[in-house]
Parts: sequence; C-alpha cells; structure tokens
Amino acid sequence: MTEPTHAEAHRGSLGSRLNWLRAAVLGANDGIVSIAGLVVGVAGATDDRSALLTAGLAGLLAGSMSMAAGEYVSVSTQRDSEKAALALERRELREQPEAELAELAELLAERGLSQEVAREAAVQLTERDALRAHARVELGIDPDDLTNPWHAAWASFLAFTAGALLPLLAIVLPPADWRLPVTVASVLAALAGTGWSSARLGAAAPGRAVLRNVGGGALAMGVTYLVGSLLGAAGV
Repeated sequence: MTEPTHAEAHRGSLGSRLNWLRAAVLGANDGIVSIAGLVVGVAGATDDRSALLTAGLAGLLAGSMSMAAGEYVSVSTQRDSEKAALALERRELREQPEAELAELAELLAERGLSQEVAREAAVQLTERDALRAHARVELGIDPDDLTNPWHAAWASFLAFTAGALLPLLAIVLPPADWRLPVTVASVLAALAGTGWSSARLGAAAPGRAVLRNVGGGALAMGVTYLVGSLLGAAGV
C-alpha cells in the first residue's frame, strides 16, 4: 500500500498547486478587466493624467483589498470546516474504532482492492496513523496541510495588483493621444494570455477561452468608455 498512497499524495499536491495557479491567473484577470474598465471610463470623460492616476490607484487598492478580504473569509470558512471534520473523525475513532476500521476497509475496497486486501490495508494504515488514514481516504484532507487563509489572501492581493498595474501604467505613461489605443491593445493582449493560461491549466481548448476573455474585456472597456464620454459631454 505504500506506493499507491505515495502516488495519491503526489496527485493531491499537484492538484493543489494547479488550483493555486488557476486562482492566481483568474485574480490577475480580474485586476486587468476591473482597472481597465475603470481607467478607460475615466478617460472617456477627461484626459487629465492626475485624474486617471487617482482613479486607477483607488480602484487598484479597493479591488486588491476586496479580493484579499473575500479570499481570507472564504478560505477561513473552509479551514474551519476541515478542522471540524477532523475533530469529528477523531472522536469517532476514539468511541467506535471497529466501525471506523470497517468503514476504512470498505472505502479501500471501493477503490478496487479485494475485501481481504482492503481489510489488511485498513488494519496497517490504522496501526500506523488512524486519523491520517481516514482524513485522506474518507475526507480527502491532509491534516498536515490544511488550507491557509493568509496565503490565499496574499495570493489574491498580489495577483489582482499585478493584473491591475498593466492598464494603470498603460493609461498614464503614454502621451495623451496614445493612451487609449495603447491601453486597449495591451489589455486585450494580456486578456488573451490569461485566457490561454486558464484554459491550459484546466486542460481545456484555449481558443474559446481566449475569445470569451478578450470579448468580455473589450465589452467592459467599450461600455465604460461610452458612459464616461456621455458624462464628460454632459459636464458631470
């Protein structure tokens, strides 16, 4: 049983890393679209560099903090659920060890082992570390590697900030006549990259994901620019 358990742990670690990468890509994508829509909308109303920079920085800080707080709350809830599940499993192992042993054997048998081998494997895993065996086989949890809300919060904060910096710099650095085309071109190129990356991480065809990403970003910038232009023309 040592080799299959070892391989399963590696698959779990790989899946966890892929989830973090996917979350980072999506966080960066949110930063790109959110701040691009914001600064392009403001650019429709004014070409003042200070106004564009102020709006972009305010949106970047608000968005990154919101993402970090939301991720912290979400992952904290998940961690609390994992701890509660482990506490319940620990109590069941203490109060009804034979029933838990039979349950573990049944779970192993459902994975393709014969009843005899599953029973023997369950006995050996229980003797080695009963809680860890049940946590991994029954709950799909590694008790030594619970989700960390601070890691998730910082990852979301940094991913959103990295994505948001691109449209912010693109709108304030070029000369006034070039700001809008440079921003639109750089944002659409970045969205194509994040769409391709998210599709590849999910083992999906990238073409449709890229089109969705680029189309959504273009629509967001078009709508906010139109609204900004109308408000600017109205003197609001």
